[in-house]
Amino acid sequence: MRSDVSAWTPRRLADCATWISGGTPSKKNRDYWDGDIPWVSAKDMKSFRLHDSVDHITERAVDDGAKLVPRDSILLLVRGMTLNNDVPICMTDRQMALNQDLKALLPADDVDAHFLAYWLLANKPQLLSSVEHAGHGTGKLATPVLQSMQIALPPLSEQRAIAAVLGSLDDKIALNRRMNRTLESLARAWFQSWFVDFDPVHANAAGRPTLPPDLAALFPATFTPSPLGDIPEGWEVKPVGDIVDCVGGGTPSTKNDDYWEGGTHHWATPKDLSSLDAPILTTTNRKLTDAGVGKVSSGLLERGTVLMSSRAPVGYLAIADVPVAVNQGFIAMKPTDAMPASFLLNWCQHNMETIKSQAGGTTFAEISKKAFRPIPMLVPPPGVASRFAEIVGPMYARITLNVRESETLAALRDALLPRLLSGELPAPADRDDLPPVEPTVRGNPGRSPVAPA
Repeated sequence: MRSDVSAWTPRRLADCATWISGGTPSKKNRDYWDGDIPWVSAKDMKSFRLHDSVDHITERAVDDGAKLVPRDSILLLVRGMTLNNDVPICMTDRQMALNQDLKALLPADDVDAHFLAYWLLANKPQLLSSVEHAGHGTGKLATPVLQSMQIALPPLSEQRAIAAVLGSLDDKIALNRRMNRTLESLARAWFQSWFVDFDPVHANAAGRPTLPPDLAALFPATFTPSPLGDIPEGWEVKPVGDIVDCVGGGTPSTKNDDYWEGGTHHWATPKDLSSLDAPILTTTNRKLTDAGVGKVSSGLLERGTVLMSSRAPVGYLAIADVPVAVNQGFIAMKPTDAMPASFLLNWCQHNMETIKSQAGGTTFAEISKKAFRPIPMLVPPPGVASRFAEIVGPMYARITLNVRESETLAALRDALLPRLLSGELPAPADRDDLPPVEPTVRGNPGRSPVAPA
């Protein structure tokens, strides 16, 4: 049974909300920066529910003109290179500020904020087709074009019912993301304790081991000098290239359809990592055929390979949860029992500033394999890194499951969006009345590449 769409009112998008433009407080005034107020830019728009940002501003910046938008504002990217492929849309979970590349929509009293955000999500194809492309690669969504879009508004109660159905899926996605952040923090804390602060060594030296006996026995009770400072006795410092097999990739000719048409092999570019909010790669935007993989020098890398973008920009990181080929914008690190993926990932995260300091390039930073391989790595004795992987492996396994569940939920949401927003599918009073929709589940939901065997 369809909704009674005759009761839905046509309206211009301009009349559905108050439109707010963002801005950038002066970078020269340090009193404006490193405060507690999230300041959102394109790089933060990786999830529909937005709770925080990389950059923050102060109350002083707000007092001097920076604009704040309230919780449940809709943020829309209207300028930037991202618009060449996507139009990010977010809902704020708290009060935030935004930069000049974004617009904030504050819905009118008779418009439900979540309904309007879902309507924008459902109309991404129209938004993308409206993007103007400048010669230097920057996309632009003109405000008059956006505001002229027509929306059919159900009564407010029906808007809320539709938003509640879709919101229940996004609530679970948001919960998975929060859980993943917590699990990542726990894994980083273990790495920091064992391989940076050397807590077990200090505890052994003091005669008060804090780990179970079998773990405490892996660590010495004394230190020795090294190029990296004092390190545990028996540990070594070696160039990362002597310990880890580091390879790059390539791009088969895009003019040859034999390499691309009907391809089934994942082929990653740094852009595939740019939108990840957990360091697990489960799919890629483009796929290669067998012939295409044959044109990539490193071939198809095994599941569990650690990928680090080496340019545009340097430093995106992920563990591949699928076999994957990579383009020339990566340094791919092949894990071993002695150097497992979880150890390599955390080592890269902890040493990222050192890695970036070795990058060259005039137009944009790039680190070559030649520059990466000499970077000194602290190498523990056999067994230490593998025991670390046994401890944090279940954390990354849970992260991987959460990522895949969120992909399934997002696919279900996207399948429901057009049906609910067109009135084809009425929003039920009881969500259990909702008919099943088969989402597209991508990839292999098997064991995590960093889980213990």
